[in-house]
Amino acid sequence: MAADGNITKDLIYDAVAPDDFESMLDLDRYNGRSTAFDKIISATHDHFWDPLDKKYIDFDEPWDMDNQPLVPEELNVALQTEYVSKHLNTPSLRAQFINKSLLRSFSSILHGEQGALNLSASLCHVLLDQGAQEYAANQTREEARHVTAFAKYIKARWGRPVECTKVLQDLLVDIIGSPEVYKKIIGMQMLVEGLAMGAFATFYQKLNDPLGRKLMQLVMTDEAFHHKFGKIWADRTIPKLTAQEHEIIEDWAAHCFQVLLFNLVSPSEQRDLYEEFGLDPDKVLEEIQLLATDEARREDMKESTNIFRVLIKTLLNAGIITDRTRAFYGMYVDMEELKNEGDRMVGDDIAEEGIVYLQAINFKERALKPVTIAAE
Repeated sequence: MAADGNITKDLIYDAVAPDDFESMLDLDRYNGRSTAFDKIISATHDHFWDPLDKKYIDFDEPWDMDNQPLVPEELNVALQTEYVSKHLNTPSLRAQFINKSLLRSFSSILHGEQGALNLSASLCHVLLDQGAQEYAANQTREEARHVTAFAKYIKARWGRPVECTKVLQDLLVDIIGSPEVYKKIIGMQMLVEGLAMGAFATFYQKLNDPLGRKLMQLVMTDEAFHHKFGKIWADRTIPKLTAQEHEIIEDWAAHCFQVLLFNLVSPSEQRDLYEEFGLDPDKVLEEIQLLATDEARREDMKESTNIFRVLIKTLLNAGIITDRTRAFYGMYVDMEELKNEGDRMVGDDIAEEGIVYLQAINFKERALKPVTIAAE
């Protein structure tokens, strides 16, 4: 029984309902395995790492959370306001404010990784092709170690995470629970994973904490491959869509993008933090609003690691954006400039350096293989 509303243009993405296990027992299915994902699956040995093994990453590395800011001040939008900057007038106060604010970002990442784990597992229940199913199972394993790793980092630096924001929770629930494979792939494998690559690249470059930077790089060695799964789907699906089908997919992508753009770790979600530091939340939000103009947002998106610039580039390279929605994205980035940048993503170099690091650990007894973030 096919999943209702699934826009399938290639058999490797054919899907059934989550409770239709009988279809998995079809004898012809066992001999029809696609090879489209073999390179990604095989490459998992090159970027294996274990968050529980200190030879890969040591979560006991110390950091003075009361006096050392985890990121530079310019990454904290509230500190750019005159009101907050004047109120938090000592280096230690500013460091504590930055670090507690960053807990919100890392908690969102942790919740997103949990969402990616559950989504990958849900794909195992619906994808008919053995190769696609094995890929999804492989990603499930990798997302599970990300959940472990970010939970350990948050425990080491803050003790425990904070609640998932309502907007992110609703989007993750929508994507994971959807019976349509295209919604799962666009929502998670392209947009949430694309956002993750942008965020991880930013943190890798900006974090003062060596442990945090190492965590970002290790996770990116996995995420770069997950992103390729969405690219293979786009290459095999987008060119075959009818105009009506393209509109459905384009609108879903724009919806997900808009939700993430305007609501991800929003300053309004940090009212309790402002109160903890003796600040008037309404006054903070009022001054942030004066800074957060469309022009300021557009200026921020000129940075190659800006998470939303990475998302737009992902959708543009996939062929999802047409003249219908080009102006919407064009409010924030120069679309021609993005088009001329080519397919290479901002995190690819960081991920490839990370794979070399992992190969040196995993394959001491044999020659290192050339690094490629494999796709079809």
